[in-house]
Amino acid sequence: MTRSSQQVPAGSSPRSAVVPLTPVRRWISRTQSSHRERGATLSSLYIGALSIAIIGGMLHRQVGAIFWPSAPDTSALAAASLVAVSYGLLLLALRRLGPLALSRPAAAWLLTAPISRRRLLLPSLRLAGLFVVVIGGLGALAIAGHAAPRAEAGDEVALLVTGGALVGLVLLLVATAAQAGGRWAGALDRLAGLVVAAGLGGLVTAATLDEPAMVDRWLSVSTLLPLTGVAALVVLIALALVIRGLAATPNDRILEASRTAGTLFDTAFGMEPTFLTDMVERRYWARRRLRSTRLFPRLPVLVAQDLVLTLRRRSRLLWLALGALLPVLLSDAPGWVLGAAVLLGCLFAGLTATGNVKTDAGNPVLLRLLGLSSRDAVRQRLWVPGVLAGLWAALALTALDLLGPLSSGPWWALGLTLAPVGAAAAVHRARVGFVRNELLPLDTPMGTLSTGPLLNSVMGPDMLLLGIPGWTAIGSGNLTPTLLLLQAVLGALGAHLYLSGTTGDDRTELSS
Repeated sequence: MTRSSQQVPAGSSPRSAVVPLTPVRRWISRTQSSHRERGATLSSLYIGALSIAIIGGMLHRQVGAIFWPSAPDTSALAAASLVAVSYGLLLLALRRLGPLALSRPAAAWLLTAPISRRRLLLPSLRLAGLFVVVIGGLGALAIAGHAAPRAEAGDEVALLVTGGALVGLVLLLVATAAQAGGRWAGALDRLAGLVVAAGLGGLVTAATLDEPAMVDRWLSVSTLLPLTGVAALVVLIALALVIRGLAATPNDRILEASRTAGTLFDTAFGMEPTFLTDMVERRYWARRRLRSTRLFPRLPVLVAQDLVLTLRRRSRLLWLALGALLPVLLSDAPGWVLGAAVLLGCLFAGLTATGNVKTDAGNPVLLRLLGLSSRDAVRQRLWVPGVLAGLWAALALTALDLLGPLSSGPWWALGLTLAPVGAAAAVHRARVGFVRNELLPLDTPMGTLSTGPLLNSVMGPDMLLLGIPGWTAIGSGNLTPTLLLLQAVLGALGAHLYLSGTTGDDRTELSS
């Protein structure tokens, strides 16, 4: 394998021979799949392709309406905003995923082996390139389908789809260069976040316009063709430079991306969402430099702890404030959809401050040291999520009152009455442990349904049923004093019953 045993002349340095990668990969693949029966892989591929064909045959009309409706229904501002949001989110996703990752056997055995680093990472780059080409092309097709005039020729649409695929490749190459250790990686993430925020602001602005300016004509083929050719040339040059510098990608960043990919596969295969949420939390706090902060002495100790945790996530608070405008995008949707969106927003707002609840539910040692029962702990943990949920709902309903379909009224007061609902739902969701896969499955005409993941997914959102009066008011667009009072009473009573029914003064365990 190496020439270390040979005599090395004085004054020269030993050189290790590079091992061919293809035989090593073939051996690992053969060893990894040696337990499988012959044809098992082909059978899995056949079942997957058949499932996709059946589902596509059932939903092809709905999918076609998503990408190419019968008539354009998007203004020029909304189309530009969709471009910013779609490709900004694609770049952020690529940065979070790596984008270059290795399988677990390759990360364990090949990363430090004497093989070519470039050849080791090329399959991952090809797979990521195929992914971004498909996503970029489909995104461009959907935006063009909603905004392009139907009089445009098919060549123009084809060039636009090709341009979207090339933009996806450019974003992949930029993310790959940032993964290789560029100091501008942090600035790139912040820039992508600003682009997404600007796109969301443009969508909200376009939704509030009475008569949006529709796209009357697009660029001609004579203009799009040279632009697409130049973009393809730039992509080829950048691709060559990125491939040349693949060997400089640090091991720790490749391992981090590999752990992310492995966690995603584990979450999907085991239907265990806590794997993903725990990884996101650990990664966020591992990158932060924290300083000691004194708790607020006049507040209960757990309330002060939740408040410190929330104040240390200022970026998420900014995204929550921006997200309060997103229900305006559903102004033309049915009323029940708009009400459900507001209630779900309360849940996500409350989840911002429930990280400590997850920790205490998994290991209540802090509660034992403080001498707090589960009832005392949950009572204190409800405060900060309730404040966040109430403020978010008040902002969202005020925006709907000013810009959306709601009639004039004290909608901010209804948002404040939803605070106990959001707090109970968020804390209940945070107390959920692992998925209980030992529960008996249900036999349905479509096949066997596992009840464990189903119950795990509804725990938390089920508490949003306490907001039915508010849901009714938002759905009808009219707020009456009766509905406002009923929501206040039902929310406070439901949160109290949840506290007394799921906790006790004689135990410290918080797991539901």
